[in-house]
Amino acid sequence: MSPHQWQQLVVDAITWFVLAYFILLNASYLGLNLISIVALRRHNQERVLDELPRVYSGMEPPISIIVPAYNEEATIAASVRSMLQLSYSEFEIIVVNDGSRDGTLAVLQKEFGLLPFPEAYRVQLDVKPLRGIYRSTRYPNLRVIDKENGGKADSLNAGINASRYPLFCGVDADSVLQRDSLQKVVKPFVNDPCMVATGGTVRVANGCQVSGGFLTRIGLPRNPWALFQVVEYLRAFLFGRTGWSTMNAMLIISGAFGVFRKETVIEAGGYRSKSIGEDMELVVRMHRMLREKGRRYRIEFVPDPVCWTEAPEDRKTLRNQRIRWQRGLAESLTANWGLAFTRHGGAPGWVAFPFMVLFEWLGPLVELGGYLFMLAAFFLGWVSWQAFAVFLFVAIGLGILLSASGLLLEEMSFHLYPDGRQIALLALVVVLENLGYRQLNSWWRLIGLYRWATQSEGSWGTMKRKGAWTGDGAP
Repeated sequence: MSPHQWQQLVVDAITWFVLAYFILLNASYLGLNLISIVALRRHNQERVLDELPRVYSGMEPPISIIVPAYNEEATIAASVRSMLQLSYSEFEIIVVNDGSRDGTLAVLQKEFGLLPFPEAYRVQLDVKPLRGIYRSTRYPNLRVIDKENGGKADSLNAGINASRYPLFCGVDADSVLQRDSLQKVVKPFVNDPCMVATGGTVRVANGCQVSGGFLTRIGLPRNPWALFQVVEYLRAFLFGRTGWSTMNAMLIISGAFGVFRKETVIEAGGYRSKSIGEDMELVVRMHRMLREKGRRYRIEFVPDPVCWTEAPEDRKTLRNQRIRWQRGLAESLTANWGLAFTRHGGAPGWVAFPFMVLFEWLGPLVELGGYLFMLAAFFLGWVSWQAFAVFLFVAIGLGILLSASGLLLEEMSFHLYPDGRQIALLALVVVLENLGYRQLNSWWRLIGLYRWATQSEGSWGTMKRKGAWTGDGAP
């Protein structure tokens, strides 16, 4: 066989591999989408009863809301006010100030009348030393823990140590919950005693307006970076997590809004302080632990309780966030190889874990490599224009279809954006995000993969908060 024939054989093999990978990737997501459509239809039928006037039944389990805060002075007051007004029978709020270097603690003291309060602190999980515990003189169910900086996972563990109730809800300090969100996300615990964790939907708050702790107007951000993330969040939550939840194989509960059974989390060892993706790592570890012990359990996604959070509006912050997420994903999977392909692995070990490895962990490497190879092969004349066109359709055309399906599910199920102009703008973003933004995101994720492989220094990181949506004026 001549060198030219060898070259063509190698080119053909790589071309078929790239096409097969993108086809399998998009087909898998489309399969999740179909599962989600069925699940959301059933959920919407059950939701009709939830629209009826309700009173507290007394059956709702009390819950501790834990809010880790690091340099959150721009948004912390609005977030805590929204949580204080939640429609729920019995709950406490524990804000954990993780050694902030801005005015986070001062804002809390001014807004909520904090005073030092000596109380017994039961250490069930090891955390950084505490500086003090404060109680609000205006709201008896609000406490603030001031501690040395240890990262988000350490802050959550400190909140768990201080919590009094059997369930806890981790909420980001830049987030605003709708008044009925807690009722809805806790409902699976009432219906199933084997429930160990639930997660709700996270939406982008940029462009919205919050007044007095309430979300008063739903809008879209003007910033293009934030606008792209609106579509991303729709796709990730509505058909990604809904599909996995149906199979009891959801490996991620967003750190911005998740409820956990405290005793199960403590049994699993709590959040790992050295893990950057502490939220996913805990969920994967809980799957592994409970399946190894042969215990019946459920981890469920609840689509309609909504948590609104501020998304990054500048390239540098967004880049750092995605690098951190990818590294956290790699750490979560490699720390829990014992879940994959084991005798008791079930859907999490035999379906979700391999999916995450193939398409989420290694995805950036194969996707970017595929783009570069196909572009080079086309311009060098190694592949025909027909083959290149098929690649563009599979890689970009099906990507647009997936994003559009997320928007369609939103309209079918929740219709949060009633303005026709908003839907038209989101439809345009659905197309545009596949023409550069997703590829740029893959590049950032590849950097995160490289940093994980080289064990580069990692941390919780900082987020630039504008907090424009928290005031009474227009955002």
